[in-house]
Amino acid sequence: MTKTYKLYIGGAFPRSESGRVHPVHDARGRFLANAAQASRKDLRDAVAAARKAFDGWSGATAYNRGQVLFRVAEMLEGRREQFIAETAAVEDLSVEGATAAVDTAIDRMVWYAGWTDKITTVLGTTNPVAGPYFSFSVPEPTGVVGALAPRQSSLLGLLSVVAPVIAAGNTCVVVAGDRALPAITLSEVLATSDLPGGVINLLTGHVAELAPWLATHADVNALDLTGAPETLRPELERSASETVKRVLPVGRGEPDWTREPSLKRLRTFTETKTVWHPVGT
Repeated sequence: MTKTYKLYIGGAFPRSESGRVHPVHDARGRFLANAAQASRKDLRDAVAAARKAFDGWSGATAYNRGQVLFRVAEMLEGRREQFIAETAAVEDLSVEGATAAVDTAIDRMVWYAGWTDKITTVLGTTNPVAGPYFSFSVPEPTGVVGALAPRQSSLLGLLSVVAPVIAAGNTCVVVAGDRALPAITLSEVLATSDLPGGVINLLTGHVAELAPWLATHADVNALDLTGAPETLRPELERSASETVKRVLPVGRGEPDWTREPSLKRLRTFTETKTVWHPVGT
């Protein structure tokens, strides 16, 4: 029997309020399953869930966030064979190629988990000032981040986009495109992990339909356009500027996700708060 997958919003699996579904195919066009086709209402619900979860997640200790991400990596390892099969299907990879991609994705989650309690030390600083004051600059989470999942790399690229967002203490709404099967399986992993509901919300559907609503939503604080069609990116950037969103700049095509990650994504999705305090008080 054909399986129909649901959305992942607020730690639960609701159907799309529109009742629409769309087929998920492998890289050769063969049918795999049906997935819910998210609507504008579903996107608003996902943003509301992310905002509701933000205070608890950003207020948790960096150590606690790191432990949660390490646990997610362990659970990814537990479903490794399923991820390999799905990645091979949707990306038309050999078993060896899919295995390398999945193993790198698990390592990527571990890498960002290890950074959670180091962000403040590396990105923060004590500022030299002329006067009887201390001045500290401390990174803080930006808020709710909207992310368009990479199309070419269904698991490794997705985790490379999502992991730094939540490692920095943000919550996110992710739009997965037509290669959504590994993303759907990831949502099942997240639902049974220690990650609080609403920290990651995953919508399946058409990127070109959902992306403009994400870019104009006033309660979304930042936007990652990695998975946006290149023809759509300029308009999304203009729309995001109307609500003063922070936008992660992306080049042409997709990054090489197999390369060692940098701190660029962590830095992009943090805000720097500077505090002045009189000496001796």
